[in-house]
Amino acid sequence: YQPAAGRYRLFVGLGCPWAHRTLVVRALKGLEEVISVSIASPSSDAGIWVFDYPQEGCNTLPELYQLAKSGYSGRSTVPVLWDEQTKTIVNNESAEIIVMLNSAFNEFATNPTLNLYPEELKETIDCWNDKIYHAVNNGVYRCGFAQSQAAYETACNELFSTLDEIDAVLATSRYLCGDNVTLADVRLF
Repeated sequence: YQPAAGRYRLFVGLGCPWAHRTLVVRALKGLEEVISVSIASPSSDAGIWVFDYPQEGCNTLPELYQLAKSGYSGRSTVPVLWDEQTKTIVNNESAEIIVMLNSAFNEFATNPTLNLYPEELKETIDCWNDKIYHAVNNGVYRCGFAQSQAAYETACNELFSTLDEIDAVLATSRYLCGDNVTLADVRLF
């Protein structure tokens, strides 16, 4: 999949924090004119993402997944980075999509010098990303969907312990990894 202006589309749900991070990186890098966006909304009765108007001839996200891979029966989640040329899903993992958006489209970006994943900070960023994913991003879900008091307390303690650690870092630093915004900050936001 070669980077190109106008070739790719992000399918997102505005209420999905995983999709939100792709929109944040798209905006920070200045890719609004390069990568289009289509919004899916959650269906209150079907438990799937639906489109306000057909996308690629599809009314729902599961139909789009089927278009990309006939017979697909797994979960159909946002975000999706879609290749409009080959009519397929390039990627549906937000952590990977934001890395792509950070560097693969620089020749088309209005803010190409912004590097949210600099080589010298990758190890630190990756450490924060692992911690943030487990304790914060996924942690709030583990708190909200805990099926026992013990599970809730474990998730809640991890969440607030990590938030305390983040507060301590941000008390002396503008961003998690120093003076510049990185993918760790985007994932926390």
